[in-house]
Amino acid sequence: MSSIIEQTSEIYGIANWGADYFGVNRKGNLIVYAPENENLTADVKEIIDDLKKRGIDTPVLLRFPQLLFGQIRKLQTAFRKSIKEFEYEGGHLCVFPMKVNQNRAVIEEYLKEGTRYNFGLEAGSKAELYAALAMEQSKESLLVLNGFKDRDFVRLAFAGAGAGKNVVIVIEKMSELEHTLSLVKEVTETDPNASLPMVGVRVKLYSKGSGKWEKSGGEAAKFGLTTTEILDVIRRLQEAGRTDMLKLLHFHIGSQLTDIKRIKNAMKEAARTYAKIHQMGLPIEYLDVGGGMAVDYDGSRTSFESSANYNAREFANDVIYVIKMVCDDENVPHPTIIQESGRYLSAYHAVLVTNVQEEIETVVQDHVPMVIEKDDPQVVRELHDLRETINSKNYREYYHDSLEHREELFTMFDLGLITLEDKGKGEVLFWDVCEKADQFAQLKKYVSEEFDDLRRLMCAKYLANFSVFRSIPDNWALEQLFPIVPIHKLNKKPTEYATLCDITCDSDGIVDKFVDLHDIKPVLELHKLSKDEPYYLAIMLVGAYQEVMGNNHNLFGSPHEAHIFIGEDGHIIKKVIYGATLGDMLSTVRYDTNQLHDQFRRQIMKRIKDGDLSTKDGNSWIEFYENQAESYTYLLPNGSA
Repeated sequence: MSSIIEQTSEIYGIANWGADYFGVNRKGNLIVYAPENENLTADVKEIIDDLKKRGIDTPVLLRFPQLLFGQIRKLQTAFRKSIKEFEYEGGHLCVFPMKVNQNRAVIEEYLKEGTRYNFGLEAGSKAELYAALAMEQSKESLLVLNGFKDRDFVRLAFAGAGAGKNVVIVIEKMSELEHTLSLVKEVTETDPNASLPMVGVRVKLYSKGSGKWEKSGGEAAKFGLTTTEILDVIRRLQEAGRTDMLKLLHFHIGSQLTDIKRIKNAMKEAARTYAKIHQMGLPIEYLDVGGGMAVDYDGSRTSFESSANYNAREFANDVIYVIKMVCDDENVPHPTIIQESGRYLSAYHAVLVTNVQEEIETVVQDHVPMVIEKDDPQVVRELHDLRETINSKNYREYYHDSLEHREELFTMFDLGLITLEDKGKGEVLFWDVCEKADQFAQLKKYVSEEFDDLRRLMCAKYLANFSVFRSIPDNWALEQLFPIVPIHKLNKKPTEYATLCDITCDSDGIVDKFVDLHDIKPVLELHKLSKDEPYYLAIMLVGAYQEVMGNNHNLFGSPHEAHIFIGEDGHIIKKVIYGATLGDMLSTVRYDTNQLHDQFRRQIMKRIKDGDLSTKDGNSWIEFYENQAESYTYLLPNGSA
């Protein structure tokens, strides 16, 4: 039994991408390990069964705050060890970019653990800043403000400074600096000793990152100041007598940075810029290296777009070593390094579990024994002969012959030369030949491309009860890979090859690329569906960006959410947040449910008045319609009442 579990774990690559947080127990169920104690685990199938007893159906997003804590500790430990090893004289702080996941529970849990290490927040909009100002942070942590800013945005920053927060306004345009200096004058005229925010500048580096977001860096980047513009900021601060406010240099070269070499090049350029600014007599003390620390979604440890060719310790070593080397060369103090690695911190903690609703038939299957008659068209009889005589030596030739016969079959039908029954019989025979040809092809050491394409065509399509656009939008928009694994039956060998279709009315609502150690798999190994029991899949590592980037295509809203604590007795469901209802989603597109109820009721009452509907039936439909406003936007799993 254990060997089968090892094989299935290898099929899904759990040990490769799981970062030691996920595994399989003896029951064959997916489990989550508590980072602080690997002997504490939670069985995901048991969690789903427990939620179902409480009336919470899939899809459901499971949050494991302990995994968020684990990533915070990994990052802090990596930098602490690197600082000690290289005798770095500056410090290390982290700020969590709220754009990665603004969910209040995520921010609060992050601060609960991050406060121990003086980790703070980063806000890139007025709404994010508005929320951040009310959050309790440690006195030594920072609140870094990125993005374009108007006067109200900057004024909110001053409110934060007034509340005792260490706010840093990162200047993106000269107008932001003018707003800042104007408000400094306004505030200090009333109170000369007023607490003021700090000022930072974002430099537009020549260096670029790697991966899908490499355009975030380089000379054509959206954000950042050129060397001339930075000098203008310094000049303007000098004219205003406020050079004391300039404390931070910031840069960002992209999200999901896959190649450590690109990161090191950027660090050198940024560290040199920091050193030159310091040598101008400015009190700069923070170097914000931005975000971009990658998550190894496929577990390959490569520079592939869904991976990373480094780990946290290697990242920390290179950042600390390169910055120290440049600063020592320039004879300037080592800065406190600020990091914005939101993806790395939050991706692992959230898992979306959904049920497979049913299988979508993609190839013709005949469930009635086929009888070939003498008067059947010749093309049908020839397809039958191919099916009966195909073997490991002739499968390629026979597959090609079957393709020709199918074209002939369609042509004859279009010309009215064969019946619908003949066409149906020929289609069944064709797909039978394809299935046998595929079986023989897969036994070969090298499988040709045409049979890879055939397998992709013939694979099952499992209808999964979720929306790609809502829950994994990066898969649709950017072809980001996310590990997908059954949460049970992992002690049984999967026998089906499948792709996933979501329940939206959109042909793009599919998942047909899957993580693999050496390649991208066009199909996923799954188990055969049974009418008597549900089949659950987990989409892993969805804690970064997916919730906040998800859209409301087809008005499928947020799924149910459960917060899970892993303790000595297994899982504890700490909190359940119900997903979006029909009424919730309709309100997002400006419908009023009361008005809808009135309009529907009028239509029913007219039918009753005209004698086309009984009063009893009409009232029954009105009651049903109005009750649906409080129902879940997703499908009821098969077997549910």
